[in-house]
Amino acid sequence: MAPLTVVAHRGDPYRVRENTLPSVLSAIARGADAVEVDVRLTKDGVPVLLHDDTLKRLWGHDRPLTSLTVSQLAELTEGGVPTLREALIAAGPRRLMLDLPGGNEDSVRTIVGTVRECGAGERVYYCAGGTAMLQVRAADPSAEIALTWNTLAPPRPVLLDAVRPRWLNYRFGLASRELVERVHRAGLMVSVWTPDTKRNMRKLIRNGVDSITTNRVDALTAVLRKVRE
Repeated sequence: MAPLTVVAHRGDPYRVRENTLPSVLSAIARGADAVEVDVRLTKDGVPVLLHDDTLKRLWGHDRPLTSLTVSQLAELTEGGVPTLREALIAAGPRRLMLDLPGGNEDSVRTIVGTVRECGAGERVYYCAGGTAMLQVRAADPSAEIALTWNTLAPPRPVLLDAVRPRWLNYRFGLASRELVERVHRAGLMVSVWTPDTKRNMRKLIRNGVDSITTNRVDALTAVLRKVRE
């Protein structure tokens, strides 16, 4: 069986609050090859780990992130929302897959610049839709990209030529054997998100996907051990 990349979705969210340093470290301890995290900018332009555009769901404050400086954010969350720089340091040699919800030209440039300043280009890859990934490619011609794609129809050749992704990143229910084979014939790899049952994980492995992003890293590593026996 070809190696499968095990990616932890926002860390280890069933055990530890998502997109926090303890969650990232828990996922790594449970066998993740990479950790997917969401990156947005504070009011003063600091990249931090947060999926939503407000603090309400995770932190109980109905405040938009864009209304808060990084110091105000730290005060409201008691330091719970890490900066991207802190996450890159904490992850050590493990890779981070940076999802860029709501990414625009300025935020993408800042995020890519932070990765560069940290000397982490080889440990980072990016995922999101076409618009954000075009901006990543413009900011870093050497960036590794997983282009998130939400339909069975293949991306247009002009988009693929411009983005130059290594991966196509699909919702797991789309990743049939036929789709995986088609993407492989095009010279690309297939990543999927976010199957959390062992049954779905086993099916995706049989279908030949190259990477699985899951909320249950321990379940995926257990499946892999069985498959390799």
